[in-house]
Amino acid sequence: MKIIFWGTSSFAVPSLEKIARKYEILSVITQPDRKQGRHLRLKPSPVKVKAEKLSLKVRQPENLNEESFLYFLRDAGTDLFVVVAYGNILPREILNLPRIFSINLHASLLPKYRGAAPISWAIWNGEEETGVTVIKMNEQMDAGEIILQKRIPILEEDDALTLGERLSIEGADLLLEAIELIEKGKVIFLPQDEREVSFAPLLKKGDGRIDWKTPAKKINAQIRALVPWPGSYCFWKNKLLKLWRAQVVEEDFRKSLPGEIVEIREEGFVVATGEGGLLIKELQLAGGKRMPVEKFIPGHHLEKGEFLA
Repeated sequence: MKIIFWGTSSFAVPSLEKIARKYEILSVITQPDRKQGRHLRLKPSPVKVKAEKLSLKVRQPENLNEESFLYFLRDAGTDLFVVVAYGNILPREILNLPRIFSINLHASLLPKYRGAAPISWAIWNGEEETGVTVIKMNEQMDAGEIILQKRIPILEEDDALTLGERLSIEGADLLLEAIELIEKGKVIFLPQDEREVSFAPLLKKGDGRIDWKTPAKKINAQIRALVPWPGSYCFWKNKLLKLWRAQVVEEDFRKSLPGEIVEIREEGFVVATGEGGLLIKELQLAGGKRMPVEKFIPGHHLEKGEFLA
């Protein structure tokens, strides 16, 4: 089985590793290096870094319709395209080039949460479980027939980063199982139920702004969902305050206004919300480092009765 692997983010790395151990990877296609960080230095994708460690050939097309790139794909003699968190929708012309077809690993229980940010939206919406799905790709986003699917619980302490790591590992195993079924000609395709479709659009920086009138449970889900990016934030003394970790407090704070700091505890401080309280345990002041609240309070004189906006 000759494979071209398409992937960019860290979510795709376990899949690349597992497939490379068993199958011939003709090339790894990933996004071009991007400028990142304070100094805007070019940084390779996690998939490129891993591919080079595995001594695999890497291509980084700026334009998928570039004639030289299309010529390479047509001439490669590929059996299967495997796509995992690549970051671009592949046109039908490209999807139809492999001898067999193209498959994709998606981090949700399709048809739920089609789109760019399924892990974050599953947490934010309070789902108790999510999963991974391998599909035969078509030109529509995440709409192809299901080959395999696995359910995975969302733990109370999960954020998008920890859940993503678990899903990437489980997904790599599922992807390998799907490729083996394809190789043996034993695949059974299951059409997606269009009545069950929901979407997980790309997150924006502004999505992180906290509304303290929202119930504590929903704000806590938001904080967990937006780790590590774009992050959830509010303002304290006109300074941006990013919140990394919190815990719902099941107490009645209706006599307090949403956003009011109602308690200072050893492990953090409690903020009144639209329903219940939220114990803030880890935060980051603009220009500062991420830290536990017990280390933050002594140096910043945060007090009961102050407000977060």
